Amino acid sequence: MTGMLASVWALLLGIVLIMLGNGMHFTLMGLRGGIEGFSSAELAIVTSGYFLGFLSGARFTPVLIQRVGHVRVFAALGSFMSACLIAFTLWPEPWTWTILRIIIGFCMSGIYVVAESWLNNATTNENRGKMLSIYMIAQTLGIIAAQGLLTIGDAGNAALFIGASILVSVSFAPILLSVKPAPAVEVAKPGGLKALYEASPLGTIGIFLLGSIYASQSGMGAVFGNEIGLSANQIALFVAMLFGGALVMQFPIGWLSDRLDRRKVICGTAFLGAVACGFGWMSQSPPAWFSSDPLIPIMGAAFFAGGTTTPLYALLLAYTNDSVPAKDMPATSGGLVFTFGLGAIIGPIAMGFAMESLGPFAFWIVLGGTFFAIVLFALYRMSQSEALPASETDAYLKLVPTASPIAVADAANWAAENAEAGEAVA
Repeated sequence: MTGMLASVWALLLGIVLIMLGNGMHFTLMGLRGGIEGFSSAELAIVTSGYFLGFLSGARFTPVLIQRVGHVRVFAALGSFMSACLIAFTLWPEPWTWTILRIIIGFCMSGIYVVAESWLNNATTNENRGKMLSIYMIAQTLGIIAAQGLLTIGDAGNAALFIGASILVSVSFAPILLSVKPAPAVEVAKPGGLKALYEASPLGTIGIFLLGSIYASQSGMGAVFGNEIGLSANQIALFVAMLFGGALVMQFPIGWLSDRLDRRKVICGTAFLGAVACGFGWMSQSPPAWFSSDPLIPIMGAAFFAGGTTTPLYALLLAYTNDSVPAKDMPATSGGLVFTFGLGAIIGPIAMGFAMESLGPFAFWIVLGGTFFAIVLFALYRMSQSEALPASETDAYLKLVPTASPIAVADAANWAAENAEAGEAVA
């Protein structure tokens, strides 16, 4: 393990620094947008812009890498992202913010593709599962730590945006100075949505709905906090709870996933998310038996709603890969990432207009309703087919929704190879 970490420490350090900058900018959008007087609907469109760019970056970055190489693409994307972070304070208009967010989303997706191809090149099949898990934990810790950095500045001026830009700029130094060149990356063309649905209806519908949940949480969480009057420090804590829950709950849910019918685990996890959202909604006018401090149930709801979102992503990927042969996994993984991206584009827009019409606590109604839709569809699918025995399923990997098609395909192939090895030994 020590030798494995020594070979990729610079990449992990760079990713943590990038996530510090990117995590700061996500929350800053809600804080500064409220100061500038943006409506919920306007900030929702700004949020969707990021995921539109993210989806595009996953498609076009491999082409750029094949033309000019990893290092040049990595450096160029980092430069554009750093510049865009500063530009937010120069043109505080919804349409300019949307354009900047599209660019940043494209850059971040490309950065993930490059970083994960380097990571894949630096690992073997024996340690790839552990390394992917460490990489995903580093991402999540970076986002959580970013919320702490927000408490030392004022979103009303340019200081925090400049700080985020500096972190992104500095992050590329350890990576570019120490990572060995990787071979040209190849991303399998995503499979068609019809074929994906036929292979796994629950995986397809579930990943689409989950995309809308994740994008709404990460992009509109700060908007919700701002509109109900939370302070900047409380909003930072709220967002940190969303991602902190994901870090804690991956492990027990993953353990259950490898031992039970995955459809039951998906159903139970989504139900827990829906219940958490119900408690969040009740905090606006708590009954007598509820906590006298509305901040406690809000933070608890964020912990469990966010804590179920990321494990559900890994669960749905694993469940879908259980249904397809190993040779189809790369295309299936690409199709799932694309479907997740579609949901991530649409979800925040629906959330923004709901909050505009029904008030800020519609945040919990939309999230809870989407979680419950996953529960209902999982129950329906359980009534239509028999469960696959746990002994015949691939391993659960702790992937996060920000993973590029490179990491998703690598994880699927790793799980399939280990499952085949286990069958051979048996």
